Amino acid sequence: MTVDDRFSAAWADAQSPPDLGLYLSDAADAVQITTLVELVRVDIRERKLRGGLTKSLDDYCDEYPELRSVLLESPSLTRQLDDEATADPDDDRTALAHGTVTSYGPPMLDPLDHVDAGQRIDDFDLVAPIGVGAFARVFLARQRSMQRLVAVKISEDYGAEPQTLAQLDHDYIVRVYDQRLVPERNLRLLYMQFLPGGTLLGVLQKARKVTWTPDRSGQLLLDAIDDSMEARGAARPSGSSVRAELAELSWPETVAWLGRRLADALDYAARRGVLHRDIKPANILLTADGVPKLADFNTSFVVGADPMADFGGSLSYMSPEQLDACHPETPGTAAQLDARSDIYSLGVVLWELLAGRKPFPSDVAQAGDIDALDAMLASRRAGVGADALADLPPDTPAALRRVLLACLHPDKDKRWANGRELATQFDLCLDAHARDLVDPPATSWRPRLRGWLVAFVVAGVGIPNAIASLYLIQQNRALVLTKLSPEATTTMINVSPPINVIAFAIGGIAMAYMCRRLLSMPRRLRRGETYDAVTMAHARTDALFMGVRIVAICFALWIVAGLAWQTALYFTGSVPTVVELHFIAGQVICAAIAIAYPYFLMTFYAVRCIYPVFLPFGRTSSADARQLRSLSRLSNFFLAVAASVPLLGVARVAFIGAEQIPLVLVSLRILCVGGIVAFVFTYWLFRLLEQDLRALERVVSQD
Repeated sequence: MTVDDRFSAAWADAQSPPDLGLYLSDAADAVQITTLVELVRVDIRERKLRGGLTKSLDDYCDEYPELRSVLLESPSLTRQLDDEATADPDDDRTALAHGTVTSYGPPMLDPLDHVDAGQRIDDFDLVAPIGVGAFARVFLARQRSMQRLVAVKISEDYGAEPQTLAQLDHDYIVRVYDQRLVPERNLRLLYMQFLPGGTLLGVLQKARKVTWTPDRSGQLLLDAIDDSMEARGAARPSGSSVRAELAELSWPETVAWLGRRLADALDYAARRGVLHRDIKPANILLTADGVPKLADFNTSFVVGADPMADFGGSLSYMSPEQLDACHPETPGTAAQLDARSDIYSLGVVLWELLAGRKPFPSDVAQAGDIDALDAMLASRRAGVGADALADLPPDTPAALRRVLLACLHPDKDKRWANGRELATQFDLCLDAHARDLVDPPATSWRPRLRGWLVAFVVAGVGIPNAIASLYLIQQNRALVLTKLSPEATTTMINVSPPINVIAFAIGGIAMAYMCRRLLSMPRRLRRGETYDAVTMAHARTDALFMGVRIVAICFALWIVAGLAWQTALYFTGSVPTVVELHFIAGQVICAAIAIAYPYFLMTFYAVRCIYPVFLPFGRTSSADARQLRSLSRLSNFFLAVAASVPLLGVARVAFIGAEQIPLVLVSLRILCVGGIVAFVFTYWLFRLLEQDLRALERVVSQD
């Protein structure tokens, strides 16, 4: 005899209402919620039949707070119980007297009234209840023909759910095997993969019972899974690399780890035209290793189908537009929903898992309860408030907070566009180095330097080029001007200022043009402006190759300036070959100085401060990964150029006469010692830059 059968028998023998709680304590922890719903249903029915003993649904919720959580997640179940509690008891007595009532719920659930554990239906022995909903019940069952454990969802035979689920074959979606129809009982048996790790609801309940401490980690998730497996008599797996990985993650990282996989599942389903529309902790199942899988697409909306065929979902996890579609007095429809609505619901689930409570207040909205729906809509349209932000654990990374807030934005156009974008952002949250680049901590210097782009470019380019110019002037005075005629010397001195002025002007204009997006877009993005994907991709490219383009301008200007001086000297008469060689050698050394050191200064600044600004906005692609690898290869080239500077200075001595060496000895020593020191500095920047590029490559999309 089942628990609810014993409770019904107690009602038949008792003069006063029996204590429902005594029978609830007989149920195992894993099935208490299911048993509670059934006991409440029996209690409502018996109280109505006896008259004068009626009890409202709110009274049950006050007595059993866990019931309120269930009702928040299932408005359909709420309507059923409320209808039963408020129906005219005389109708029930009359029906009972004529023997026409076998169930006191809505007619659509009549076939399920006598389905319980211990029975055999078709090819399945029902072992234990797993969950109960408004339109179905789920049991752990043994399939006789295959001798395996499965989860069987038993519902009335209607709808196209099996056909919808048959499209979905994904690592993070519960695999549906097949369906069986039992026409004599008007039942459909949908049997699917059985996951012994329980649901995310069990993890959430365990997390709420455990006081937060700084060392809370993924082990909490594993402990909740082990509790569920123990209740079902399953053995904990050993030697699992996934469990070992989870145990090492912090709690916020664990939430991001789960979110990354669920976002991938949503993207897979959405690309096949399937929306879930009922994402909640109870519909996220867990394997023994802790891998999440989306389940219960029974309220899924198939694009192109009748949008109001069976609009479902759990109110407390719904997006504003989904609540709007549920509201009888607002113009929203189910046809207006898309993947961003599921992303919102996933954001609510993950926020609740992270903080221990939902980001918005929730009330049980019963049938016709317009006020509760209005309150829910108002709270969601207002966005996440300060109180909800204060609920987040202190160790929540800024990146995860930003990602979840984007999921929960009231305007769906400002949420992540699809599950793939969201999965990439969760990858970022799981990479400590990358998330520190994109969302630096409050104490970091990087956000403060983002507005100093112009000053940094002027200093980073100007100082090395000024040093190169001073070196060239000293070398030309010692090795070039002394070998020229007075007329040629005067010409060279006279043409230098205009050449420098023109070169600096052209270089400044070219650099400003190449950096135009970097100068304006970060500020506009912070103000909430949006850009299309192509513009965002151009901005990321501009930031990544800013250093390359700037030093290319510098190199071109040094070459053009050298040619201009050579041309001016040509018109003054013949120039000794040795003078030309010294002049060219000086230009080469200065060009090496002008490109190697500014490259690392500019690129390090851009990768640390500018490029990460664009990653939270717009989808990245495999092109971004290729660009990061390309920049890494270019860095090796520029490192070689930096190493060559002192070597070039020493090599030049071989072409200088003995009598001229004292004239350049001081500058040569400065060049060699300074070049070595500068190389050590650039090598340090190179190593840091390589780490940054590898971290960023790990988190940009490879698709």
